[in-house]
Amino acid sequence: MGILEGKTALITGASRGIGLAIAQRFAAEGAAVVLCASRLGSHGDLKGTLEDAVAAIVSGGGRAAAEACDLSDAVARADLVERAQKHFGPLDIVVNNAAASIVSLPSETSLKQRNLMYEVNLNAPVDIAQQVLPGMRSRRQGWILNISSASARQSVVPYRDSQIAAHVICAYGATKAALDRYSQGLAHEVAADGICINTLAPESIVLTAGANYVREIARRSPDMAEPVEMMAEAALTLCSERFIGQVCFSRQLLHTHGVKVRSLDGAVELGDAFLPADLENMA
Repeated sequence: MGILEGKTALITGASRGIGLAIAQRFAAEGAAVVLCASRLGSHGDLKGTLEDAVAAIVSGGGRAAAEACDLSDAVARADLVERAQKHFGPLDIVVNNAAASIVSLPSETSLKQRNLMYEVNLNAPVDIAQQVLPGMRSRRQGWILNISSASARQSVVPYRDSQIAAHVICAYGATKAALDRYSQGLAHEVAADGICINTLAPESIVLTAGANYVREIARRSPDMAEPVEMMAEAALTLCSERFIGQVCFSRQLLHTHGVKVRSLDGAVELGDAFLPADLENMA
């Protein structure tokens, strides 16, 4: 039996990338997963749809369902947890992975752009948490994991990449800093109810299929990238054990607790927290 056997999980932003990897890893450990995203991929094409993601998990023997939702719309997300629970029952785990990222200099980021990022990156995770908390409190158990970013902190000088790259993620990073702070406060409020809330960020950037710009950065600076399996394993750790109010980084978490990284189907041990990103065979 997997360590999430009998559990149900909702993962947002799960049609591709980190969200899909987490959903696949959870399903491999026995969880029934509800994948949430907009119907189409982030570029408006048919690659990376929810249907594709669900089919991939089901074909591997997992249980999965799709729930399309525009998380930037407060009305559209108002009953997301209720809809998600119609598939496999009450939610034990929520992973708020979906994010809106607009690269722009902080001196030029418009109010519209800021509002969109705060709506998706902060307000949506908070709303979803508030929807699911009553049920978790009544069962005195639950896990909520909010996916953050290293950009929540100002890059140190000299910049690892370019100066402009450090500047244009400022507004996005500010939303993630807000998410970290809110998550910590909420975590300590509900800890006595048996609910674990934490945030998790990659050390830098995660190498996923189709992210060609990430691959180019990784080719120049291999230490700036990490395999998507790293985030999936760290998410599994935080959603199966008792951590409270942690603002975690993937490699550090796995290294500190001696957790090995496994393939997304759980069948193969890939390595430890020092596992490099595979530029030629991306997950």
